[in-house]
Amino acid sequence: MTRKTLVPVDGSPQAEAALQYALKEFPDAEITVLHVVQLPEGYWSLFVESEAEFPGHERAEERARELFDAAEQRAASVDHPIETTIEMGDPAREIVEYAVTNDFDQIVMGSHGRHGVDRLLFGSVAETVVRRAPMTVVVVHETAE
Repeated sequence: MTRKTLVPVDGSPQAEAALQYALKEFPDAEITVLHVVQLPEGYWSLFVESEAEFPGHERAEERARELFDAAEQRAASVDHPIETTIEMGDPAREIVEYAVTNDFDQIVMGSHGRHGVDRLLFGSVAETVVRRAPMTVVVVHETAE
C-alpha cells in the first residue's frame, strides 16, 4: 500500500530537512508538499471579498512557487514525483484540515525547536499539528545538510 505523506514547507532549513527525510525514508510514498500562506489579521478582512484580495497576495503566491520549485528540484534529484498545493489561513489549522480532508496517512514536518519565551511568543505550529492531527506526525528537528 502506498502511503500518502504531507510535507508542509515554509522555506526554513527544518522544512527542507523534513522533505529530505520524507523522500529518503518513504521512497514509495505519494508526497504532497503544502505551503500555507498565513493571512494577515486585522480590520482589512472586513473589506475584502476573498482571500485572493488580501494585501500581498501576489507576493505570497510567488514565494510559494519558489518553495515548490526548490522542492520539485530536490524530489527530481532522487527521481521521486511530488504534488504541490497552497492553502491560506492559520498554518497549523490548515495543515491538519488538509491532511484530514485528503486522507493522508502521515505528516512529515520540520520544527524550529523553540523553547521558553520564544515558544510562548511565536507558538509552535509543529506542536499544534502533533496535538490535533489524527494521523502519524513525524517531526524533524535537524537542519538540512
